[in-house]
Amino acid sequence: MKNSIYLKALVAGIVITIGACNNSSENKSASTENEMKMPLIKEEAVSYQSDTVNMNGFVAYDESSDKKRPVVLIVHEWWGLNDYAKTRARQLAKLGYLAMAIDMYGNGATADNPELAGKLAGPFYSDPQMARNRFDAALAKIKTFAVADTNQVAAIGYCFGGAQVINMAKLGENLKGVVSFHGNLVGVPVNKELLKAPILVCHGEDDQFVKADEVALFKKQMDSVGAKYTFHSYPGATHAFSNPNATKMGEQFKIPIAYNAAADSTSWNDMKAFFGTIFK
Repeated sequence: MKNSIYLKALVAGIVITIGACNNSSENKSASTENEMKMPLIKEEAVSYQSDTVNMNGFVAYDESSDKKRPVVLIVHEWWGLNDYAKTRARQLAKLGYLAMAIDMYGNGATADNPELAGKLAGPFYSDPQMARNRFDAALAKIKTFAVADTNQVAAIGYCFGGAQVINMAKLGENLKGVVSFHGNLVGVPVNKELLKAPILVCHGEDDQFVKADEVALFKKQMDSVGAKYTFHSYPGATHAFSNPNATKMGEQFKIPIAYNAAADSTSWNDMKAFFGTIFK
């Protein structure tokens, strides 16, 4: 009788042990599979030149896969290529893109006050071809990456950068599309023969730097040539609404900029939806 009870207990113990081992194996397998699917973001500082100017860009991509993926170039705010632009590159990398934050000013120049930022940004508004040369130098550099799908390239920009990517589209850059976040809207004249890239504009309704008359003129010019563009306007959002540091900078320098979490999130989702239509 005792032997029978002992055997039953032994068999039950074996069954439990086997079940536990199987569960452990399954959990380990699932964990390993999840780890394999997790993006492994590689960050890389890159150097390149535009004419005789040294440029210092920032590249991010998921190196857990060697498949080719669309390229997204990022043009920074008038503050220069700082941590904010790099953060956006990392976010794009997690979405599966090969992202490069461009050093538009050259030599890694950045500004910590509006006066210097204005001096750095000003020449690019007055000389759009210089901006294009800097953009093309960055584009040539990112195309050397083995994972770059050189036929699938887009550009996004913030404030100053938003104006620049719209100009790149107007100047005829061969891009799948461009996205402007709280950027100036009236730059180089629009030319139906040159403009090929669809444009997404993410604009703050309370932007005191890009006012209603500029918005109206932009739309009028784009409509006059039958341009393919989408214009999203976010209630309560001011200039620089997507940058979490904007409120602090606005208060420090007494300028009307502030972060708006709702507009930031919505505009990012609008960008992702736009990418879904241009990258095929």
